[in-house]
Amino acid sequence: MNRVDLFPESAGQGPKLTLLHGFSQTQRSWDAIASDLRSDFTVTTIDAPGHGRCDEVRVDLPTAALLFAATLGRGTYLGYSMGARLALHIALEQPFVVDRLVLLGGTAGIEDTGERTKRRLADDALADRIERDGIDMFLETWLAQPMFADVPNDREDRRRNSAAGLAASLRLDGAGAQDSVWDRLHELTMPVLVLAGERDAKFTEIGHQMVKRIGGNASFAAIPDAGHAAHLEQPAAFLRIVRNWLLATPVRPRAQFRE
Repeated sequence: MNRVDLFPESAGQGPKLTLLHGFSQTQRSWDAIASDLRSDFTVTTIDAPGHGRCDEVRVDLPTAALLFAATLGRGTYLGYSMGARLALHIALEQPFVVDRLVLLGGTAGIEDTGERTKRRLADDALADRIERDGIDMFLETWLAQPMFADVPNDREDRRRNSAAGLAASLRLDGAGAQDSVWDRLHELTMPVLVLAGERDAKFTEIGHQMVKRIGGNASFAAIPDAGHAAHLEQPAAFLRIVRNWLLATPVRPRAQFRE
C-alpha cells in the first residue's frame, strides 16, 4: 500500500479519543464538540477519504480502516453516520487499536443483496449528479432533506469539499458499496456504545439490532429531542451521554481482546 497522508489534528489531555465525521462534512464539523471534550480527553479529528484535506484519497472502507488504524493508533473511536461505519470497520479489521467504540447513527450495512444493489445504484447516480451540478447545488438539495431540518447551518464547512471527492466517497464508501458486516458484530469485544437521535426511528431500530448482535459488551442510548445528526442538534445532551459513558467505562486489558 502506498503512503497516504491523512492530516489528523490532536489537542487536549487524557485518554485518546478520535472523532470521525459524516458524509459531506469535514473534521471541522466536530470543532465545538471536540473543544468541550478536550478537558477530559486528547481529541483527534481527521478528514475522511474524499473529504477536506483528504480529498484525493480514494479507498474503500476496509482499506480506509487499515490506513486510519495505522495513522491514528490505539484509543477510543467515535463516529457519526459514515464516520460510524468507518469506525466500525476499524474495530473489525484492527480491534487491537480500538479501546472503546461509540457509533452514532451508524449501520453494519444493508443485509439484503437486492436492497444493497439498489442503494449502490442510487449512490452512483447521486455521485454523477454531484460531478455534473457541482458542490453548491448538491448541498442545497442534500441539506433540504427532512433528516437535516434541525441541523445548524454548516454549509461553509461542507463547501471545503470538492465534487470529485464526494462523488468518489459515495462510490467507494457509500452504504451501497459497503459489504454487510452484521454477521461479524459478535467479534467486537471492546465496550461499545450505540447512539441514535430519539426522533431518528430508522437508526434507533438499527441501533437496537446492532446491540443485540454485538452482545453484552454493547449498550444503546437515545439522544433526547434529536434526529439523525444528534450531536449537532442537541450537543449538550450528546456530550453528557458520551462523557458519562466514557468516564464510567474502563479500557479493558489488551489480553481480553481476540485477535
